[in-house]
Amino acid sequence: MKLFLPFLSAAFILSGCVQPKAALPTNAEPVILENNAQDASAVPDVQVIDQPHPVSLQAFAQKAFDGGDLTLGQVLDKNSAYTRYYIIYRSGKLNISGIMNVPNGEGPFPVLILNHGHIDTNIYTNGRGLKREQDYLARRGYVVLHSDYRNHADSDTDDQNEYNFRFGYSEDVINAVLAVRNSTLPYFDKENIGMLGHSMGGGVAQNIMVTQPGLVKAYVLFAPVSTDYADNFERWTKRNSDVAQEITRRYGTPTSSPEFWKNISPINFLQSVTEPVHIHHGTADESVPLEWSERTAQALKAAGKDVELFVYESEPHEFINAWPRVMQRVTEFFDQQLKR
Repeated sequence: MKLFLPFLSAAFILSGCVQPKAALPTNAEPVILENNAQDASAVPDVQVIDQPHPVSLQAFAQKAFDGGDLTLGQVLDKNSAYTRYYIIYRSGKLNISGIMNVPNGEGPFPVLILNHGHIDTNIYTNGRGLKREQDYLARRGYVVLHSDYRNHADSDTDDQNEYNFRFGYSEDVINAVLAVRNSTLPYFDKENIGMLGHSMGGGVAQNIMVTQPGLVKAYVLFAPVSTDYADNFERWTKRNSDVAQEITRRYGTPTSSPEFWKNISPINFLQSVTEPVHIHHGTADESVPLEWSERTAQALKAAGKDVELFVYESEPHEFINAWPRVMQRVTEFFDQQLKR
């Protein structure tokens, strides 16, 4: 007898948990479970379960998430436009710190989840990264929630996160969305949530948009890392020889284990994206090649998705002269998607 475990066909919230709404192929060898046979000559009852590798986008899409317990801490700043709070919320068994900017006035307000890029955890402080964007978007009527992620600031630690390709960061961001939805705080327009990610934080968003369609309503990516994880491994992870050696010991290399690396790379699952995506990238970016965003945008278009790529001449990894134009476009996009 065959037992199949397909992905659920609709995203929904039930008892604080979210399930995916689109199927991803498992691309995994079946695991055979045999019942104990009393008679050695008897043919055992065999169950075949399609089970993806536990470190894969397929497994991540099947995972149940339960973010909650969003708690306001001290007021970090208060101005004429918004109040900035220290926050803590629950992500699985971990407590995750962050900040939240809440506009003054009557809510509820649409919500933007901001994902910061890579900053050494030894120097990272609460709410660091995307400070300009946090301020700008709160002043335009959005609740802005910025997660510190696990292993950052006051968040709990996860000593396996680096070896699991930082999927824990994506889990923490999904649980931030659920913490908003499960909250009784009056600020949130829970039906209108968007996400913005920069660099590594763009990679966090890419994992989410292919595995959790319907979780938010729109995505903005600033100079995101590659949707082909082999690129990221070659460019950055190899610099940390201890982490790189452990990863290749566990999973193999992109050459020796191509199927594994395919299944952690969002570019192979872009057909699952259901929300509009805007990508912004500068031609003078020395951290993340523009070609990566071009390739992602082309793949999304080929899959029939709603995507637009904006390229800024002579702009670096963190926009400088073009930043006002970038943010004007970002605000117009989110206003169209979340304030209609």
